[in-house]
Amino acid sequence: MPRTHPYDSGLEKNEANFVALSPLSFIERTAAIYPDRIALIHGARRQTWRDAYARCRRLASSLALRGIGPGDTVAAMLPNVPAMFEAHFGVPMVGAVLNTLNTRLDAEAIAFTLQHGEARVLLTDREFAGAIEKALAMLGARRPFVIEVDDEEAPAGKRLGDVEYEAFLAQGDPAFAWSLPSDEWNAIALNYTSGTTGNPKGVVTHHRGAYLNAVSNVVTWGMPLHPVYLWTLPMFHCNGWCFPWTMALQAGASVCLRKVVPERVFDLIREHRVTHLCGAPIVYGMLINAPEAQRSGITHAIHGLIAGSAPPAAIIEGCERIGIAITHVYGLTEVYGPAAVCAQQTAWAELPVGERARLNARQGVAYPMQQAIAVLDTETMQPVPADGQTMGEIFFRGNLVMKGYLKNALATEEAFAGGWFHTGDLAVLQEDGYVKIRDRSKDVIISGGENISSVEVEEVLYRHPAVLLAAVVAKPDPKWGEVAAAFVELIAGARATEAEIIEHCRAQMARFKVPRQVIFGELPKTATGKIQKFLLREQLKSASAIE
Repeated sequence: MPRTHPYDSGLEKNEANFVALSPLSFIERTAAIYPDRIALIHGARRQTWRDAYARCRRLASSLALRGIGPGDTVAAMLPNVPAMFEAHFGVPMVGAVLNTLNTRLDAEAIAFTLQHGEARVLLTDREFAGAIEKALAMLGARRPFVIEVDDEEAPAGKRLGDVEYEAFLAQGDPAFAWSLPSDEWNAIALNYTSGTTGNPKGVVTHHRGAYLNAVSNVVTWGMPLHPVYLWTLPMFHCNGWCFPWTMALQAGASVCLRKVVPERVFDLIREHRVTHLCGAPIVYGMLINAPEAQRSGITHAIHGLIAGSAPPAAIIEGCERIGIAITHVYGLTEVYGPAAVCAQQTAWAELPVGERARLNARQGVAYPMQQAIAVLDTETMQPVPADGQTMGEIFFRGNLVMKGYLKNALATEEAFAGGWFHTGDLAVLQEDGYVKIRDRSKDVIISGGENISSVEVEEVLYRHPAVLLAAVVAKPDPKWGEVAAAFVELIAGARATEAEIIEHCRAQMARFKVPRQVIFGELPKTATGKIQKFLLREQLKSASAIE
């Protein structure tokens, strides 16, 4: 018979000593303490935390009046506008789940997502009317109730809403009595992965994880109170890496941005003295390569989080050159966005800029609120040695891991096999315990029995002064099985030849790793800035078939 522990006997959870963790608590606190601080900036609009909280409660109240409640799904096809920010609070206030849609999805993918997630309400912007109209037609009688967000900065487009957003909010009570979830394991958001084949998977996250990752963002970044955050990261992507909730926690000001245009970014940084921003390497590449005149007049410190794909050291080095202090984070949709960080050591500050950039380009160590990141042998599930050479797969474990995939028990079971979340990213563990990605398992090029890391080749390509973006994929080859081929997007006005790029690579790596072909042109990208390598592989296969 198990012994009763004296520290457990009669010492139970109760309302006084236990409250479910939810990021919704942040906005209630901030609105009470800093009601007059600016929460949102959008064009000429300024919205305080008092106003933001009242509007979020109006949204919750209006949803409740339509019968939306626990377990229901509210989808949002919106750019980075105030309504998208408000949805991150108003929707879960009634126990519903927020499904933020990738704004680059086609009609078929949107229809699948709305149907699979059983969305009862859809918030949309007229910029996306073409795809949304087709998707709604596919759904027929199963279409959700549509709320039109009438943003003054939106381009011309057809209005599809059953009601306009402000009119919908006007129905609600600004003092709506909402409550924290009874269980912090309750779902807060649904995010669909952008699969390259088949239907995307619906990643379900919970209040506890969203709360902890929002706090992790603050701790990781050393973010002070009242930051000014520019939305260069899509809010639909992993719920903006949990930053809507982080900004509520820190009583900061969110500067909305519909589209990343370097000149506009620098104008907003100057006007509002932006202190923080996030984005994929492509975003920082655009800023680095913008004309110097656009960057003039910015004298204050800017902090940037970079993630989305393995960032080349050249990008990190370039950010430092233009005055953006970069922190490199790593993660996936299934771990709320960033769940690992390349924690910078004090001694790195004394190193040359190139060496600092190389060290900072690693995926690093676990986020403060994540239990563990590990590089394990996929077959044995044993840790690989910290030798910087032995390849394994990156695994996560902890509170910053999804509940699972919606209506997909098999995929959930596979993702959690062995008691870890499988990322599919291949990496090595370096001597100091930092993780360094070598490739996605599907992106490794096997040439004549030798493995070629596409990330390694891309690192070299990015060091060419004319290269803006680069992607390396496998090209079918009759002799070697496959060889490396490079797709390169040049900086505006720059010139380079295939021979020049190949020679640049030969000088810095083993000859079998050097791309056998270089194709110039604009690279296909997702809305979050990731290069769509599967499209490049298909392009090469089609070309090979024609030959």
